[in-house]
Amino acid sequence: MQSRNAQRSKRVIAAAASGLSVAAPAAAQGVIATGSGRAGATVAAGVALIGVITGGLALAGRIRTGNGRDGAIVALVLGLIGMALAVLHLATANGAIGTGNGRLGAIVAVVLGLIGIVLGRLALARSSGETRSNA
Repeated sequence: MQSRNAQRSKRVIAAAASGLSVAAPAAAQGVIATGSGRAGATVAAGVALIGVITGGLALAGRIRTGNGRDGAIVALVLGLIGMALAVLHLATANGAIGTGNGRLGAIVAVVLGLIGIVLGRLALARSSGETRSNA
């Protein structure tokens, strides 16, 4: 029998991984090969931005589920997914910055993903510290 925390952690990771299932078709097509070259970078930046927002809310203590750990984990996962999609787009984009292929947007998405990961890690450390001090 699993503890409540283990079950909740599995649900949180599954919810965060659902963001990957939304973005996976974009990556499978060579980061949205049809349409605008900026679409893949836009998807990566959107996912990373959600990670930044979630990490900021978790760090500020605005996410009231559990002990704040859930929001921190979601921020970490979404930041990582956003960064991975952006790097994939950078690897497949042809041309220089300013040619309409989304290269600059992918660079911004990498930075946003990194910020989301850092905020998520800080929130995770804060929630672990609160858990230890309450024990």
